[in-house]
Formats: sequence, structure tokens, C-alpha cells
Amino acid sequence: MEKPELLEWLEAVEAAPLLARAEARVRAVFGDRIFIRGIVEFSNHCARNCFYCGLRAGNRDLVRYRMSPDEILESAGRVWTAGVRTLVLQSGDDLHYSREAICRLLKAVKERFPGMAVTLSLGERDPEDYRAFRDCGADRYLLKFETSNPALYRSLHPGQSLEHRFFLLKHLRRLGYQVGIGGIVGLPGQSLKDLAEDLRTVGDFQPEMVSFGPYLTHHQTPLAEAPNGSEALTLKMMALARLLAGRANMPVTTALATLDPSDGLTRGLRAGANVIMVNFTPEPRRFNYTIYDHKLRVDFEQVRIAAARAGRTVSMERGDAPIKEGKEKERQGED
Repeated sequence: MEKPELLEWLEAVEAAPLLARAEARVRAVFGDRIFIRGIVEFSNHCARNCFYCGLRAGNRDLVRYRMSPDEILESAGRVWTAGVRTLVLQSGDDLHYSREAICRLLKAVKERFPGMAVTLSLGERDPEDYRAFRDCGADRYLLKFETSNPALYRSLHPGQSLEHRFFLLKHLRRLGYQVGIGGIVGLPGQSLKDLAEDLRTVGDFQPEMVSFGPYLTHHQTPLAEAPNGSEALTLKMMALARLLAGRANMPVTTALATLDPSDGLTRGLRAGANVIMVNFTPEPRRFNYTIYDHKLRVDFEQVRIAAARAGRTVSMERGDAPIKEGKEKERQGED
């Protein structure tokens, strides 16, 4: 699908045919299964100052926390006991957790919970950190590019560059991670042409995981007055991403569920998603992991309702992306 056709779909008033194609595609690849991930947000400290994020270093009003290794492992144990076989460990860009500390944590998770897949979402780290984490058992890494427009990226991420982001993504792929990428829909200053380029980026990279969620404001950021992103446009982005990267795992983002608490999960599933993340961050800490305002805590009851409405079944298995044998070499990037 080329950029002009992508733009046509993004501009289209009627999205039903597109959503139907995406739902047919996800069912053809994954059947009616929805894979559940258990997410633990173990630190809300962040060294970055992204203009849209409530965790930004410049937010002096946020109550900060860091979970100890024992607390993280206790939460991982609750994920395991619930029957979920993918653990997502997420934090801000927090180098308080050294390479050695994360490696010890990974080894402990793999030893205590055999067969558990581990997805890391720790932001930008030293490339050798990623190598060490992979050697210690990390299976997947989520590092969204947020926007494929270099100028817009620079304007929203002080001191960071899109070029370096993609250098790290290619490095993660070479190390053998299942790599997750994606973007934010409705960023201030973003155009439909930018979104079409985001989709082309997904098609070219062919990730194992892809995620698009709506921009949601946080009242303690420089962009607090910007409008939230569009649910309808987000659903079209998800559907097009499913058609471009058909075998990738795709979550319904918590942001979409927050924007539409009554039906966002179901609508996301009908737009091509096959993954939902259930929050296992312990109270009261999860209330302070506020990337955006009014963040919804997704639980098993909400998943059950959404699955039933969408005619899908809940699966607790690892749910690795069904990438065809030999595809990895084809997908290797160059520095």
C-alpha cells in the first residue's frame, strides 16, 4: 500500500470497509485469540523532557517512585499466578537501574517463572545494555518512534533525534529481540502526511509488535492545552498498520481505552488488534505512572467484556509473533 492510498484512507469519512479488512486479517493470522500481557510499571523517574509526557523530568509535582527488585519480582509473581505468560517491564528512561541490576532481575524472572516471556520498555539505553539484557533472557523490546517526522520529533523530544532512535531499533533487531515500534496519533503539529509516513515506516520495518495510540494530554506538560487525539483516526491507523504488518502483535493501547472507557477496547480489537495489557503495577504506585491524565487501569473483567463483544477468546499464552522462518535475515537493518 503506497502513501497516496494511505492518505486516502486517513482522509476517508467511511472507515467500515477498512476496519473489516483489518479484522479479517488479524483473524486469518491469529484466529480469535487475544493475547494478554501483564505490565508492571516499576519506575516513573525519567531523564527525558518530552513535551507531551507527564513523566518528564521537568514535572516537579509528580510523586516519584522506584520499585525494589523484590517488589518487581513480587509483581511478576502475581502475573505468573494469574496465568499470564508475558511480563512487560516498563519504566521511564531511568538509569538508576544499572545494566547489572536489570540483568539480575531478568535472570531471577527467568529462573522463578520458566517459560515466561519478558518484554522490556525502558527507553533509550546504551547499545551494550541491550546486548546484556538479551543475553540474560529478555525476549522483546518496545521502543516506539512516536513520529517519523524528524523535525516534529526534535521539537517534542529535547536533546533526542529520530536518527538515533532508529539506530537503536536496528541494533535491537540484530540482537534477536522481537521488536516493537509505533507512534502517537494526534500530536500537536502532526499532519495526515506525517501519519501516512508513520505507516510506511511500519511497513518497511516489519516489526514483531506495532502500536498506535491517541495523543492524550497531561496537565503538567508544555502541551497541556492541546486537544486529545481522535479515536476514529487512531482506529484507522491501527487498521492500516495491521494490513501493512499483518503478522505483528498489536495491542489496544491503554490510551485508546482511556479515551473511550466504555468501548475503546472492543473497537480496538475490531480494528485489527490482538493484544491487551492488564496492569499489575501495585497500588498506590500505578496512580503515579501518569504519562497522560485520567489513565485507565485495564483489568481482567474489562478484557472479558471486550473479548465477548468482539467475538474473541482470551489467551494467556506467550503469544510470540508468528514470523515466518527465514524472515529475520530479510529484515535485518544496516547501521
